[in-house]
Amino acid sequence: MDQKLKEEVQSRKTFAIISHPDAGKTTITEQLLLFGGAIRQAGTVKGKKSGKFAKSDWMEIEKQRGISVTSSVMQFDYDGKRINILDTPGHEDFSEDTYRTLMAVDSAVMVIDSAKGIEPQTKKLFKVCRMRGIPIFTFINKLDRDGQEPLDLLAELEEVLEIDSYPMNWPIGMGKGLLGLYDNYHKKIEIHRPEENGGERFIDLNEDGEIEGDHPIKMSTLYDQALEDVALLNEAGNSFSEERVANGELTPVFFGSALTNFGVETFLNTYLDFAPSPTAHRDEDGEAISPYSDEFSGFIFKIQANMNPAHRDRIAFVRICSGEFDRGMDVTLARTNKKIKLGNSTQFMAESRETVQKAVAGDIIGLYDTGNFQIGDTLYAGKMNVQYEKLPQFTPEMFMKVNAKNVMKQKSFHKGVNQLVQEGAIQLYRTFHTEDYILGAVGQLQFEVFQYRMLHEYNAEVVMTPMGSKIARWIKPEDLDENMSSSRNLLVKDRHDQPLFLFENQFAMRWFADKYPDIELTSLL
Repeated sequence: MDQKLKEEVQSRKTFAIISHPDAGKTTITEQLLLFGGAIRQAGTVKGKKSGKFAKSDWMEIEKQRGISVTSSVMQFDYDGKRINILDTPGHEDFSEDTYRTLMAVDSAVMVIDSAKGIEPQTKKLFKVCRMRGIPIFTFINKLDRDGQEPLDLLAELEEVLEIDSYPMNWPIGMGKGLLGLYDNYHKKIEIHRPEENGGERFIDLNEDGEIEGDHPIKMSTLYDQALEDVALLNEAGNSFSEERVANGELTPVFFGSALTNFGVETFLNTYLDFAPSPTAHRDEDGEAISPYSDEFSGFIFKIQANMNPAHRDRIAFVRICSGEFDRGMDVTLARTNKKIKLGNSTQFMAESRETVQKAVAGDIIGLYDTGNFQIGDTLYAGKMNVQYEKLPQFTPEMFMKVNAKNVMKQKSFHKGVNQLVQEGAIQLYRTFHTEDYILGAVGQLQFEVFQYRMLHEYNAEVVMTPMGSKIARWIKPEDLDENMSSSRNLLVKDRHDQPLFLFENQFAMRWFADKYPDIELTSLL
């Protein structure tokens, strides 16, 4: 790889923002876009009446509910770096989409609500980051509201997530009494309301880590408390280690308020100092493929239908893992070994897109898809012949029978079901002989989004009949005997025609396993 291309790859910072719903993830995304000049005004997810919606929440149902249910991709340039942010759904019903997105990034930013601390969804997503060993940066948000004690938040972070922490800055007060941040890393103080301090945003600290001369903040007991806390942390806390950050063993912690844009710019600048450039991805044999490899390769981690309602398109999101993408290039689709010309490609700024001519390792591009691609597909150029490791796939827990309400709309019903299922947020099964449609999902919200999108994007009203929770287990086609099926274990096939049983409960599954001891049941394909 030539030097110019190597520098291009090294300038990429590709990360996901993960959090529990309502921790302020979408708000912090907007503030980052604001700094990158990608948007002129931060919207607010809550401000539904104002008609201003978060730049990353482009889907109609997201605007109505004020939550993110798909992973958006946003790209902008800042301080000589090309930044790719993947905003993920916070809602746990869409965790599978988030898991796959985490396979496509080089680091993660974890947003935590200072009042609520670590919430269940954060813990789940965090474990995936740990599994991949990617660096994690923590932003403790909503400091302008009353929250838990900062020391308690750090203790919880270390206890619950089993990761060491290093506070890069420290709150001076909280809620209405918030005065500023003691920036332990840059040795300065960031003022919370600069307009009340003659427009002054930062105060430099002396060698002893204190404000030189007189300043109103020095008169506050909150300042004294912050100095005490910082001295304690410097004495007894973890040391900062760039190597441990890079290995995902130590998380740098930043405090701030995304809504008032306080502490966000400092976070972004410091993050860019330590966040990794594109790293190697492993193929299915466990071999690491260098991002500096000359030949182009990448994998599809997400497929999204109807991002542009006017054109009814499908976009396959590709993480470029090596080499350089050139619009119009020929690549091989590893799954089918077929050659494909990549003529229609796009870059993202949430709902606005532009055609991309070139992209390098670390970038996320969108390919217009006419049905060629599946989630997890590997694309490569030349003789590279690579197949990247499988993306995680989860068995659903809730099931619904689904039919078209109007039999005259069967065509749009089938088209809609098949296109939405290919996005991977919902699974499709068919009964073995009657071919009735059954949908499987991790949570109820996925069904509601499916129903809404069928009506508004495909003009197909659907009738959904709950089947309750089931346990899905695949069996090998050669082991199949249709007489094994009963009311307690319904025989169905997935969209790749692989047979599986939907068991009523654990008891039914154990009964089946006792009766057919030679039949292997698997929960993952």
